[in-house]
Amino acid sequence: MVCIVLLVCFLLTTPSYGNVQEFATCMALHSTSTYSSVVHSQESPSYAYLLQESQQNPRWLNSTSLLKPSFIVTPKTQNEIQGAILCAKKHSLQVRVMSGGHDYEGLSFLCKTPFIILDLIDYRSININLEDETAWIQSGATIGEVYYNIAKKSDILGFPAGLCPSVGVGGHFSGGGIGTMMRKYGLSADNIIDANLVDANGRILNRETMGEDVFWAIRGGGGASFGVISAWKVRLVRVPPLVTVFTIHKMLDQEGVKLVHKWQYIASKLPENLFIRVLIQQIDGVDSHGNVKVLFNSLFLGLKTDLFSIMNTNFPELGLKMEDCAEMSWIRSVLYFTGYQKGEPLEILLDRTTQYKRNLKAKSDFVIEPMPESVFQGISERFSQQKMAFMIMDPLGGRMDEILESEIPFPHRKGNIYNIQYIVKWGSNEGSKQHLDWIQSLYKYMEPYVSNSPRAAYLNYRDLDLGINQQGNYLSYRQAITWGTKYFKGNFQRLERAKHQIDPSNFFTNEQSIPPLSY
Repeated sequence: MVCIVLLVCFLLTTPSYGNVQEFATCMALHSTSTYSSVVHSQESPSYAYLLQESQQNPRWLNSTSLLKPSFIVTPKTQNEIQGAILCAKKHSLQVRVMSGGHDYEGLSFLCKTPFIILDLIDYRSININLEDETAWIQSGATIGEVYYNIAKKSDILGFPAGLCPSVGVGGHFSGGGIGTMMRKYGLSADNIIDANLVDANGRILNRETMGEDVFWAIRGGGGASFGVISAWKVRLVRVPPLVTVFTIHKMLDQEGVKLVHKWQYIASKLPENLFIRVLIQQIDGVDSHGNVKVLFNSLFLGLKTDLFSIMNTNFPELGLKMEDCAEMSWIRSVLYFTGYQKGEPLEILLDRTTQYKRNLKAKSDFVIEPMPESVFQGISERFSQQKMAFMIMDPLGGRMDEILESEIPFPHRKGNIYNIQYIVKWGSNEGSKQHLDWIQSLYKYMEPYVSNSPRAAYLNYRDLDLGINQQGNYLSYRQAITWGTKYFKGNFQRLERAKHQIDPSNFFTNEQSIPPLSY
């Protein structure tokens, strides 16, 4: 299995902006901590350490068009988050917020104007209430930390979120949160019931005080456009004492193509307790004779005898055998999907380091009708040209079909049978252009077979190729609609209204931030 995640960082030799003493004095008004433990200037040894530790994708390392952050602020309290926003505003600095830093295009680290990074690494407590089966989770926590803390308190509770434990909840929750239990319980964002947000004026708001429009917007519309979401209250979900997993390995030859083709017709219609994703991958280097593999990777919220019966009825062609299936606790299935070895301690989920560090570019699609077999033959031919490429297909249906498109900003509900994530990775000694050209070519090849008008995309697989806002404070609906409707479809205009309500001056802005309605 492959855990595909991204943490973008950079170390550049551009000048800093802002006086550390002035900024620290401003911060001291909002903090009980000594400023040196919270504000890290470019002269501080901790500054380089924080950047280096966060560096997961070398793709941006040698960029010459981007500034280093003037300061890195690592708040320990909500008041320090408030102070960082107010002090950045006072000193005309932009704010980039990092929860886990996995934005695919690095927007939590990258900026062309003077800015600070608000790194929430020290703001990550998790408080679980077993009585009402909820949890308050601070935004600096990772998914792995969430899973670990739930499992330590309960054997029958879990949470529907992503596969990769080093992903921060701040971006994951606010962008939607696809995962292995979405067919049963929906997205992470579908299970958020309250939140704390610090706005551009330093106000600390909850669901009631921010209002339902803004609360709607931050659950799938991306938090960075609206303020700093410091914590989330989520509804935990019930999981059985034992779940079942399997992974079937095939080659993407004639047999493999037929299996993937059949999977398209049944994956979104299976019982909601059953999730079977498909992973097409080339990881063995360029092979013109074809060495592309396809994996059928599954979680079933039940026992293997029941799973075996369902598979024999609905997908006998896969040839699943009882010995292919393994029963385990839900928390152990988390480690299984991440790719950890059997027997690893649960504490490995607390490791915030991404497992696979290479240059990376990703794109996404949603599929509404099954593709012909010939499409997968063409995919196999294209993958044979790459050393390391992936195409991950996650089935929808089940609970995802029951939630209305307008319930939260994530609109990809009934009518979509699966989503696709395309990834290409390459080494530091290779040029980027050939790999970027390759994934663009693959994306163009897929165009006739995926959603259209608009060709939809998933915000958490951010792709700046879809369009960007102009630099500076000026944004317009006309600019943003080029990418906004791909992520949000008809929900985009309501997001603009929510932005105007909470941040009319557009303090929180980036290359793909929501513009206020009046801009």
